Amino acid sequence: MKLQGLLTRVRYMTALAIATLAGIQTVHAQQEVQYSQYMFNMLAVNPAYAGSRDVLSMTGLYRQQWANISNANTASFTIDMPIKKEKVGVGLQAYRDQIGIFTNTGLYGSYAYRVKVSQRTTLSMGIQGGVNNLVGDFRDIITAYNTGGTGINNDPTFSGGINKWLPNVGVGLYLSNDRGYIGLSAPTLIQNVIGVTGKADSTARQDRHYFLMAGFVVGLGRSLALKPSFLVKATRDAAAFDFNLNLWIKDRIAIGGSWRTNNSNFKSPFSNNGGDAVVGLLEIQLTDQFRLGYSYDFMLNGLGKRAGATHEAMLRYEFGYRKAKILTPRYF
Repeated sequence: MKLQGLLTRVRYMTALAIATLAGIQTVHAQQEVQYSQYMFNMLAVNPAYAGSRDVLSMTGLYRQQWANISNANTASFTIDMPIKKEKVGVGLQAYRDQIGIFTNTGLYGSYAYRVKVSQRTTLSMGIQGGVNNLVGDFRDIITAYNTGGTGINNDPTFSGGINKWLPNVGVGLYLSNDRGYIGLSAPTLIQNVIGVTGKADSTARQDRHYFLMAGFVVGLGRSLALKPSFLVKATRDAAAFDFNLNLWIKDRIAIGGSWRTNNSNFKSPFSNNGGDAVVGLLEIQLTDQFRLGYSYDFMLNGLGKRAGATHEAMLRYEFGYRKAKILTPRYF
């Protein structure tokens, strides 16, 4: 890599790390892990989803956030299943989210009680509990360059770090049938104080996040089905919106897209000019048990000019120990 290109990359990583630190100190930024394929991995945003697919289901997901920037990625794994004649769902999720100098690792268990409100519709009430480990070393922040063009940190302000265990609990509701769903959740209710080494007066904390999600399926004949959905993510004074549209072809291949935008003070999602990102989505039902998903995020804001695209891959396996329980396709 040419020296000029290296310096550009180093300067951008410095800005990213400082921006990340600022985001924690100002408290109100979005802190939850972001997924473009949340509609295929809803246990990550709502504990009431546990067991809703009626079989033992495992999902692995990897997200490369901003292809041109190092140390910006997410890996997650979820597993859930129904028990007690499908009146209860249990699940487990683990993830590791890295951005700049910060790494956030989480492990959560979910429990959902499911009630039939009609022959085809189920209301699920869920709770989850677990812990996050937030780690960051401020010594990795580049504050200057030596004569050889190598980044260094010679600012004592950035000499500390953080290694904090943050226990938390969350709740959710999920109403669904084979044609649609609506859900509401708050995955982290406890607003833990995040102390920073060397900064005892820090008031940084985890902010409480709320999620509203909904989607439905419209049949377009024997071979096609249209699936619109949306997700709203909100904190006390910020909100983000995802609008999605997927077209299923012969119940085996789904192609679609999303539009994502962020707004403060709960303003209309359409007030943010062109939005923050557009997303291309592809989902393939390889067999009755294997499902593969891929998304490609193209940034519309100023960050996209430097950061590059975002890639996300998902693989799901559903055990067929009761083959009659696997419905093809399972849209939700």
